[in-house]
Amino acid sequence: MAVYKIVEIGAEILREKAKEVKEVNPSIIKLLDNMLDTMLAAEGVGLAAPQIGVSKRVVVVKVDDELVELINPVILEKEGAATAEEGCLSIPNVTGDVVRAAKIRVQGLNRQGEMMDIQADRLLARALQHEIDHLEGILFVDVAKKTYRG
Repeated sequence: MAVYKIVEIGAEILREKAKEVKEVNPSIIKLLDNMLDTMLAAEGVGLAAPQIGVSKRVVVVKVDDELVELINPVILEKEGAATAEEGCLSIPNVTGDVVRAAKIRVQGLNRQGEMMDIQADRLLARALQHEIDHLEGILFVDVAKKTYRG
C-alpha cells in the first residue's frame, strides 16, 4: 500500500464539504487501505480522506484493536456530552478541549458496500465525530473551548 503526506491546516480541501461516494469499487478499497497505512504510520487514531487530499466521504478509525472503516458516514443519534483533549494529524503541535456527544450511533457503508450501524462511546465515539467533522470541513480548533500549543 502507500503512505500519503497528510494535508495540514491552511489547505482549502480541509475546509470543503467532501463528496459522497457513489459506489464502493476497487479505487475506494485502495483508498481505505492507503488511509489506514497513512494513519498508522503517523500514529493517529483516525483519518478522513480530505486529510490526504481526497474529497471523498471516507473515514478510518482505529481504537484499541477495533478498526472502523466507513464510507458516507452519518451520525444518526447523539447522547450526553463529554469534554476531552483532542489533537489532529492535520494540525501538528496543537491540542484543544472539545465537547462531543458521549455516545453516538453512526451508519455508513463498509468496504463490501454493506450498510453498517455502529453504536460507539468513549474514544471511538469522539474519534468518529472528529473524522466526520472533517468531511464537513470542520476542524477541531473550530469547536474547541480552548486550544494549546506545544
